[in-house]
Amino acid sequence: MWFVIFAEDHPDSLEARKRARPAHLERLKALQNDGRLLVAGPCPAIAELDPGVLGYTGSVVIAEFDTLQDAEQWTNDDPYWEAGVYKQASVKPFIAALPN
Repeated sequence: MWFVIFAEDHPDSLEARKRARPAHLERLKALQNDGRLLVAGPCPAIAELDPGVLGYTGSVVIAEFDTLQDAEQWTNDDPYWEAGVYKQASVKPFIAALPN
């Protein structure tokens, strides 16, 4: 089943995000290589492709996992936690209704 993961960043965590980004992307690429990633990306602090020093407010990942517990474990193992980027995250089942 698909799951949507929304993680919220701590304020002023841009530098920590930059340092942990390669390890974070490696995990996402593994999902992509397995055909289990629908979409992933950061949420800029302003409505610009490059938010500059304002950074990001969080991340969204929609990926396929066998169970909610698997999705939660994958989320909890993200390098952004150890780096102090993420403040909180929610994981919910998701149905990709459109486009079909």
